[in-house]
Amino acid sequence: MAKKVIQVPVDEELLKDLNSLSKKQHKARSELIRQACLRYLQEVEYEELDRLYQQGYTRIPEGPETGEIQIALSSELMSRESW
Repeated sequence: MAKKVIQVPVDEELLKDLNSLSKKQHKARSELIRQACLRYLQEVEYEELDRLYQQGYTRIPEGPETGEIQIALSSELMSRESW
């Protein structure tokens, strides 16, 4: 995929830390920034999915029978383990 060049102002301390990490990991500073951006986007997506998951359980909560079924299934599966 073609890359676009962008300009992002950063403070001196952040730039110093990026340069230091860049040397330590033998990676270009731009690569570190790309990786950080990707991680941040994944984190935002995870938080959104978690929020939607919580909303779903708020709208349609599990009944007590769901927990009982989960306990029964877990007990059955755990008893099959060799540990």
